[in-house]
Amino acid sequence: MPNTALITGASSGIGREMARYHASKGGDLIITARRAPELARLKAELEADHKVKVTTIALDLAAEGGALALYEATRDERIEILINNAGFGGHGKFLDRGLAADLTMIDLNIRAVVALCHLVGKDMVARGSGKVLNVSSTAAYQPGPLQATYFATKAFVSTLSPALDFEWRPHGVTVTALEPGFVDTEFADVAAMTDLEMTKLGATPESVAQFGYEAMLKGKLRVINDPKMRFMLNWLVPLLPRRMVLKMVNDMQTR
Repeated sequence: MPNTALITGASSGIGREMARYHASKGGDLIITARRAPELARLKAELEADHKVKVTTIALDLAAEGGALALYEATRDERIEILINNAGFGGHGKFLDRGLAADLTMIDLNIRAVVALCHLVGKDMVARGSGKVLNVSSTAAYQPGPLQATYFATKAFVSTLSPALDFEWRPHGVTVTALEPGFVDTEFADVAAMTDLEMTKLGATPESVAQFGYEAMLKGKLRVINDPKMRFMLNWLVPLLPRRMVLKMVNDMQTR
């Protein structure tokens, strides 16, 4: 199987579980996030448990030049798997949240993904092999009042990914968008959503990571881990009046 995987946002949640799952298959890793101590702990765990090589790079992908700095630090490695997992959301009315917070969200959820897909993807296409997994969300399927910018960023990721797959598949590279529903990670804390009912029924990051990783290996385009959510978003929601969908999303996120 492909050996070295580059995983962003690997210090917690889905990214950390992706790293664990890849290591369990004997793959080496380059893991990155802002928090160096968490990366160091994960490195020690994976190298001890699975005898793989783990390289840690602590940096802020949302910062200007963050993605390029990550690429420059890894360009001598043969990266066979790129997992763009880093991202965050934010609850609240668009005008109440503050412009800086949403622009930072765009920088991480969109700009960094585009940059890494371009930089690492170019090497994969030139080599003729590679797999990319972009972590999106079921939020991609509809506008999101009270999380307007976050929903929009995930819609971007979920339309970018299959377009890249179409362009790159003839060259031996596939791109998969993982679109989970709510997952029990730090996301709710960061997004100030811990008191919402919708956050109490999340899937485990372990199950979502394994589901997404296996879908990536199979070269699937867009995948939702929850069968009920998959049916609803693909077959029911598109038939509903748009304003009804907006109200449903707003009600789900209203305290």
